[in-house]
Amino acid sequence: MTSPSQGQAAFAPRHVAIIMDGNGRWAESRGLPRAEGHRRGVEAVRRSVRAALKFGVETLTIFSFSTENWRRPPEEVALLMSLLRRYIRNDLADLHSRGVRVRVIGERTGLTSEIVALIEEAEHLTAGNDVLTLVVAFNYGGRQEIASAARRLAEEARSGAIDPRSIDDAMFAARLFTADIPDPDLIVRTSGEQRLSNFLLWQAAYSEFVFIPVYWPDFDEAHFEEALEAFRARERRYGATGAQRSKRA
Repeated sequence: MTSPSQGQAAFAPRHVAIIMDGNGRWAESRGLPRAEGHRRGVEAVRRSVRAALKFGVETLTIFSFSTENWRRPPEEVALLMSLLRRYIRNDLADLHSRGVRVRVIGERTGLTSEIVALIEEAEHLTAGNDVLTLVVAFNYGGRQEIASAARRLAEEARSGAIDPRSIDDAMFAARLFTADIPDPDLIVRTSGEQRLSNFLLWQAAYSEFVFIPVYWPDFDEAHFEEALEAFRARERRYGATGAQRSKRA
């Protein structure tokens, strides 16, 4: 594909979020165990990080493990946990050398002390990096995040720390896992499925969506660029008319 023009670049997404879907179906379609699909999916994560760096994306969020994924067979859950451990151990030094800041969002209750320690190590080591922020949504659910934020506000209001009448969307957003992370401009989902699946429900209010009909292990730089090109072709109005947005530009 050709390089974007200056006009197109002005509409490049700062924050791309990806629902990495289709590992199991990729494996099953090839007569392979589901575990192999998850392993190949890690390679797709590496390709996506490199693509985000190449195309100047500032924040890349990947949906790695949802709160609903605990319902999967125990052996598959154990594999997904081991893949996270292996990814951090094997890739952290490379991510750090490339200027990638690692953030992990989601509930840490229920995770093993080993995984929590690895997450904290990754976040601490890369905290000063500013080329790309890689946000890993792990043990994450959008509804749970919203409920947790509402609970925090209720507790603050009950204690008298805040006036309930002062609560607005900015105050609510400040209690989310993503409080200091910009909302995603673009959300990409692979495998052909077209739903959010409890991912960034609050943050996705004005996101553009692109659905790529390939399973996650096959997702590569060309697909990443395809999603960016689709985004650049959109007109983002945020509730206003196109004419109003043009006057403000």
